[in-house]
Amino acid sequence: MAVGNDEQRVVVTGMGTVNALAADTGQFSGALRRGDCGIGPISLFDTATFRTHNGAEVKHFLPRAAIPAEFSLKRMSRSDVFALAAALQALSQAGLHPIPEDLRDEMGVVIGGGAGGLLEAEDFFQDYLRRGGQKARFSRLAPVCCASTANHLVTKLGLMGPKMTLMTACSSGATAVGVGRDLIRSGAARAMIAGGTEPLCRMTFASFNALKAVDPEYCRPFSGNRAGLTLGEAAGILVLESLAGARERGAPILAEVLGYGVTCDSHHMTAPDVGASGAVRAMRAALTDAGLGPEAVDYINAHGTATPPNDLMETRAIKEVFGPRAWGIPVSSTKSMHGHTLGASGALEAVVSVLAITEGFIPPTIHCETRDPECDLDYVTTGARSVAPEVVLSNSFAFGGNNTTVIFGRFREEGVRHE
Repeated sequence: MAVGNDEQRVVVTGMGTVNALAADTGQFSGALRRGDCGIGPISLFDTATFRTHNGAEVKHFLPRAAIPAEFSLKRMSRSDVFALAAALQALSQAGLHPIPEDLRDEMGVVIGGGAGGLLEAEDFFQDYLRRGGQKARFSRLAPVCCASTANHLVTKLGLMGPKMTLMTACSSGATAVGVGRDLIRSGAARAMIAGGTEPLCRMTFASFNALKAVDPEYCRPFSGNRAGLTLGEAAGILVLESLAGARERGAPILAEVLGYGVTCDSHHMTAPDVGASGAVRAMRAALTDAGLGPEAVDYINAHGTATPPNDLMETRAIKEVFGPRAWGIPVSSTKSMHGHTLGASGALEAVVSVLAITEGFIPPTIHCETRDPECDLDYVTTGARSVAPEVVLSNSFAFGGNNTTVIFGRFREEGVRHE
């Protein structure tokens, strides 16, 4: 790998998450190791009229236990609150809570998402109709926009660097991590809060049910009897800094963002290109950006939605990119545990990727019950493996053909080594 100067190398110094398995990264790591399942009946709204009733809902998160009273939660959506809690975890781990005054104007936020405050908007209009339009508090619609999350984060944290909201469907969170890295490398920021957040809501649930893309029980990535995805909700946040900045602060360095690739299928709004051209190009672009060859990758965190066409497409793409070595690389889909969190999924799985590096394990793909002869890679189906990967490649392949691959590596002074 060609290693640039310390200003060009971007590292992860903090992480945070709220998801159906856990309310912080420590709990999340344990749940991943055990192969816990966060999928069950949805309680946020009535699912009686839908085909399916299960989801990966955040059920044991107490906002005021996670967010200090100094931060008002007024006019914040469920999605906003998840992101704030995850951001505070990440900042605390990075040693940046509170954020130093001299960093505030050079630290920014880039958040991927989708539904934003749609759950609150649905609740508002149900109440509006029930009351016949009387005593409507339209201020309750303030957080409906997906951009609300980034707005709340910069305001509450006093940040004045770049602020962006990205919506590239299920690759939004991963793309946010890549863009955050670019902003640091370009000199536009010294540090970035980067990630994604997504709530469950009726409209999203109805849409995926209408597409018949949801498994009635739980998702089974790469399994021969897979029948669709399981919707989930989460926030995943990383603190990114230049290596120079992290060293100057004496910050903990969890991993390095080695590279990323973004492509478009230009094929179909909801179906992946069965030829896998976009996925192949995204992975190859990420490897090129990282200055690595296929032989350097030790673990692939798959998009792995458990829809029949997506899992087959991703398997084909991995085979094309990695050739004969594809069968020797551990692959897993943690969506089998925390569900498909849409706009947050790439960021949540970035947290998974860094945990794999820092804690020395590869999480399993649970519920893989039967073999699909066309999905024949090493999908890690019999429990977590005690393996310490040096380089992790994480895929996010979204509706609309929005593909993003991010590569993380164990931090080494000399950079990642070719074997």
